[in-house]
Amino acid sequence: MKLKDMYNLAIEMGIGADPRGKDGVKKVLNNAKKSYKELSDKKKKIFDTENFTNPYTDTRVLYGDPEREIKRVLAGIDADGSEVLLADRLSDKGKKIDLVISHHPTGNALASLDEVMDVQVDMYAQAGVPENIAHSLFEERKSRVRRGIGPLNHSQAVDTARLLDMPLMAIHTVWDNLGNDFMNKNIEAKKFENLGALLDAINEIPEFMEALKGKAAPSIVAGSPSSRTGKVVVSFTGGTNPSKELYIELAKAGVGTVVEMHVPEEAVQELKKLHVNVIDCGHMAADSIGANRYLDEIEKRGVEVIPCSGLIRVKRNTKK
Repeated sequence: MKLKDMYNLAIEMGIGADPRGKDGVKKVLNNAKKSYKELSDKKKKIFDTENFTNPYTDTRVLYGDPEREIKRVLAGIDADGSEVLLADRLSDKGKKIDLVISHHPTGNALASLDEVMDVQVDMYAQAGVPENIAHSLFEERKSRVRRGIGPLNHSQAVDTARLLDMPLMAIHTVWDNLGNDFMNKNIEAKKFENLGALLDAINEIPEFMEALKGKAAPSIVAGSPSSRTGKVVVSFTGGTNPSKELYIELAKAGVGTVVEMHVPEEAVQELKKLHVNVIDCGHMAADSIGANRYLDEIEKRGVEVIPCSGLIRVKRNTKK
């Protein structure tokens, strides 16, 4: 596959699994085009026109010729300069790596992480939170995330990739959308007698079974195995966690159980007070689910995948 085709496939799959639906994504893309038209000529020069076709600013080709042929990739949950150096070292040892794929973004894909958080407004509205409240609280949360990311060295890994001529791509919200869609279809749509039964079902998913072996399995962090689940909401996408105030709004909306990749401790304590159950699925295993759905597709197209950096590789339906 060419690098550009791998990138386009990621965007296509991400849109197909987006909680907002294709019409919701189309609205986002149209708004980007409208915003561009309203800019001055000076500001148009620095506008990221990829926003016209890609609604996920944290999913980007960070370095590399789009026409480059890719036969083997090194794919991980994180990729900083170490993973880029690892790819170069493997190439030196005879196992040529053509591309490093990282789930967690770096470069401009990290710098713009707050821009993908709007998807959570729609997710929370679907769960019963008034849309105006979700929007207001997410605007505040986005500001905090933006300020937190600002001081970081965004370009470190990208600079390393450039100096070693090693293509680098970040696929963040796309993989999270795919993981969120998988969990919704396998968990949220089913009925469970109690929280213990729900946890058992989650632990039957291969990525979580593997995490169990490494002492990093999903766990109940609020509630108990005998707790009634009530309405279950899966929240695996949207850039990063919402604020504790938004979790509180979920409780007000009648949500009984939240299934998350990872939950901040202050949010867990608030949800305990509100008698909302929480299952923390474990970050690496949870991220691996969406990654595997994409990696299966590029393997079907002849690209070899070498997992690294926390990725739990599980293959599903990889026959051509």
